[in-house]
Amino acid sequence: MSKIAFVFPGQGSQTVGMGKELAEKYPEVGGYFKRADEKLGDDLSSIIFEGPQEELTQTTNAQPALLTTSVAILDRLKSEGITADYTAGHSLGEYSALVAAGSLSFEDAVYAVRKRGEFMEEAVPSGQGTMAAVLGMDRDVLKSITNSVTEEGHSVGLANLNCPGQIVISGTVKGVEAASARAKEEGAKRVIPLQVSGPFHSELMKPAAEKFISILDSIEIHHADKPVIANVTASPVSEAEEIKRLLIEQLYSPVLWEDTVEKLLELGVDTFIEIGSGKVLSGLIKKVNRRVKTYAVQDEASLTETIAKLKEEA
Repeated sequence: MSKIAFVFPGQGSQTVGMGKELAEKYPEVGGYFKRADEKLGDDLSSIIFEGPQEELTQTTNAQPALLTTSVAILDRLKSEGITADYTAGHSLGEYSALVAAGSLSFEDAVYAVRKRGEFMEEAVPSGQGTMAAVLGMDRDVLKSITNSVTEEGHSVGLANLNCPGQIVISGTVKGVEAASARAKEEGAKRVIPLQVSGPFHSELMKPAAEKFISILDSIEIHHADKPVIANVTASPVSEAEEIKRLLIEQLYSPVLWEDTVEKLLELGVDTFIEIGSGKVLSGLIKKVNRRVKTYAVQDEASLTETIAKLKEEA
């Protein structure tokens, strides 16, 4: 019997118009965008559907926008009888995974990620922190480089371990520049500076994590009805208190995405369905294991095709 994981994209996957076609066709999908507007007290749906891209890309908009799109499309899949054995999400996507697993209500999740985005933006003054993707380097070698740069007084660390040979580092501008230069000296194939508004998943996000505790205290977190693979540990979690603790740690800890995929494979998952905007996670999953089946559901065509293939295989 095939085992399925639903996986949900994080910040960076947002595009103007995401979810619009399905929202117009299916009233229950469109309903999520209206509910997000009501909960947040603004017109997020028009930013999602009409743009401009710059406004959608702002962290405080991108996070609730991606969550809303993913959860709305998930509803459509569920209505076709498609369910998962496990869920997981990349950074912000972990909140969509928790909604999918029954741990968070949609309204609480969309409110939490709006506040999460605000606190992440406020944690480090603009221009003081950054991130870079390091390609073709072993994680242990890169970890020792970032550790030595941090010891020299410029904070930098591993932020996203995405797939073999693709690791994002995060920290102060000086820390990321110094670690990037050293990584190249020690054999990294390429280092690509990222256009981000802050040093996410680094020690510099600890002030955001401190503030975020009160937000998580104000919402209801339930035990998950199916295991969620947590970013911080790459292990299954379903107990409410542990989910809450890991969401706080997640703000300043590396996203162990490669390890998450490996864990799901170890648990017997052979089919990954990426739900939301884009195909970033499907690409990363294939780099971890080329043989697994991946589907990316983001519009009517991909939804119809995925449902047909899954029903064929059932």
